[in-house]
Amino acid sequence: MSFNNLDTLYRQVIMDHYKNPRNRGTLEGEDHLSIDMNNPTCGDRIHLQLQVEDGKVTDAKFEGEGCSISMSSASMMTQAIKGKSVDEALTLSNLFSDMIQGKEIDTNGLDIGDIQALEGVSKFPARVKCATLAWKAMEQGVGEDSKE
Repeated sequence: MSFNNLDTLYRQVIMDHYKNPRNRGTLEGEDHLSIDMNNPTCGDRIHLQLQVEDGKVTDAKFEGEGCSISMSSASMMTQAIKGKSVDEALTLSNLFSDMIQGKEIDTNGLDIGDIQALEGVSKFPARVKCATLAWKAMEQGVGEDSKE
């Protein structure tokens, strides 16, 4: 597949997650983690909710406002971490952070799914904070959960 075709495919994946976000909404009940973060540079904001049971992310939902990069990244992130252990979710976050900074990544067989579509954001440093907002919220949430 040529670079232009791959670039077009990745843009389509990003726009699909933006227009049809996965896991948008709120979790029922009160037994979950809630994290609010924003990017004051551009106004993106996210309200992330995580259900963590026995060291595993059993559910994840988000609400928020922002650009297509931040909202599609939140959609992709919630899809990627559901069903994963907290350690696997944090590993995914580290891989994503490296990828978004333009570093070569080795997934060691870990399925990163649609997340790969955001790799091109590394060429636009001003957009990196948009792409990482939901991931930083998740890291904060599971970090707080492990302290309890």
